[in-house]
Amino acid sequence: MPHSRNASFWWAIASVLVAMVVIQSGASLAKTLFPVIGPEGTTALRVGFAALILSLVFQPWKKWPAKQDQKALWFYGISLGGMNLMFYLAIERIPLGIAVALEFTGPLAVALLSSKRKLDLLWVALAMAGIGLLLPWQTEATALDPLGVALALGAGACWAGYIIFGQKTGGALHGGTAVALGMAVAALFLFPIGLVSAGSTLFSWSVLPFAFAVALLSSAIPYSLEMVALKRLPAQSFSILMSMEPAIAALAGLIILAEQLSLLQWLAIFSVIAASLGSSLTAGKKPVTEVVS
Repeated sequence: MPHSRNASFWWAIASVLVAMVVIQSGASLAKTLFPVIGPEGTTALRVGFAALILSLVFQPWKKWPAKQDQKALWFYGISLGGMNLMFYLAIERIPLGIAVALEFTGPLAVALLSSKRKLDLLWVALAMAGIGLLLPWQTEATALDPLGVALALGAGACWAGYIIFGQKTGGALHGGTAVALGMAVAALFLFPIGLVSAGSTLFSWSVLPFAFAVALLSSAIPYSLEMVALKRLPAQSFSILMSMEPAIAALAGLIILAEQLSLLQWLAIFSVIAASLGSSLTAGKKPVTEVVS
């Protein structure tokens, strides 16, 4: 029996790690579509395909939300769509690992603002130090695009909204149903944006298979793996593992997109990771919100 529990624990850890690798590989693949259909078109197809896949899996029409829960669902879907669009617009301008580190400030802020412990001031300071190192103060060639930085921080703000409204929606609906409906809401307003931006190229047969692969890698596969992990891991362990995501994103950007980061930028990423890790290690027992990013 103990052996079975240990095997289940390690399988859950492997699921989270694979999910993060798959998500960031999906983001790297998505970036290769930008020259053809732009980040707006890529987001539209990714979210559209993801909504279709999740709807087929979870069949959300069987459990429609009550009238009083629909407002939270709309805000949840808008936050989800805004997070995806701004993140893709950001990685068009700045390296993937840096964008993920900046985006991570959203959930980190939600965690820290909900706590009143003095120790959390240390994690705030570490996160602010990391952001400060990434802000485009420099004038040399390694300076980051200011708009890209602003968009990544905007994606983080949307991620915070996704968590807040996701908890409200998830309380009324099954997690899979809530995400499927939220993704459908996001697709409703993102698809027209992508269509205006990319035009008929959006439906090109040379684009659609790659967009479908991005949807699988960025939503369907990692979401399924995270669902497996959440059933077997404590919330704190899950949060600690998720803290590694900016580093995995930076490695994916390096390997797949050949995005080279400076030593200072790596230091900034690890400052954000340390803040997230510290917050997770010292946090009380809190529910984990499933993330589709």
